[in-house]
Formats: sequence, C-alpha cells, structure tokens
Amino acid sequence: MTGAIIILAVTAAIGLLLWFWERYRTRRHGPYLHHHNNDQRSTINDQRLTINGQRTTGPAVCCGLHAICEKTGQINEPPVYYDDEELDRFAGRDAGDYTDEETEEFRDILLTLLPSDAPGWTVSLEKRRINLPAPLRPELELLLSEA
Repeated sequence: MTGAIIILAVTAAIGLLLWFWERYRTRRHGPYLHHHNNDQRSTINDQRLTINGQRTTGPAVCCGLHAICEKTGQINEPPVYYDDEELDRFAGRDAGDYTDEETEEFRDILLTLLPSDAPGWTVSLEKRRINLPAPLRPELELLLSEA
C-alpha cells in the first residue's frame, strides 16, 4: 500500500511540474510557435500572407500548418494539384458557406487521398486560399493523424 502511495505522489508531482512548465512556455512563446525565434515567426507569417506573389488581406496569424509545409518542403513552391482543379472556384470562401453538394465535392476528393498525400493537399488548399468546409475538418484531421 505504501508503494502505491509513493508512486501516486511521484506521478502527481511530475504531472504538476509538467503543467507549470507548459504554462510558462505558452506564456513566454505563445501556444503554436514555441520552437521559433522572433525572426522565424515573422518569416512564417510573411509566407502565410503572400500567395503566388500576391499579398492577402487579414492579420498576420500563423496558419498552424507551418510544420506540414516544412515537412513537405512546399513553403515557396507553387501549389500541387491532386486532381482537384475544380476546387479553385471556391477560393476565398468561408468554411461555413458551403452547400451540402459542395461539401460532398470536397469529401469525394478527401476520400480518394492516400494518408501520405493529406499533408500536401492541405498545403495546396492553403496556398490556393481554399477553406475546407467545416464539417470535413474532423475527417481531415483523422486522415492527417494516419500520415
């Protein structure tokens, strides 16, 4: 019984230390860009706001996909098409403004992707300023977790 109490106390102490460390790190560096210095943050944000040489409107906020862009090496490359050229007509639309039929168009393409192609497709949509319909985000996240 004493051994179990000691193990429980040590586990709680380590959990508490990790919790304090995460709070400190998040306050100091922000929740998403904790591993970048300030120069890299502005570079990432500038790349996020410049698409095909045209500067987009909106605040300089990290899109959250920089790790995928860096992993696939597609930061400064033109978008790669995954047999989805017809989706270009949705550029600039809000994620909640799609009809059921339009959402199904996205779903058809999403379901044909290999898990290894999902990160690249996500980057391609971002570069083309195409917002994924909101109902498909959980499906994409599931596919990305398999990659």
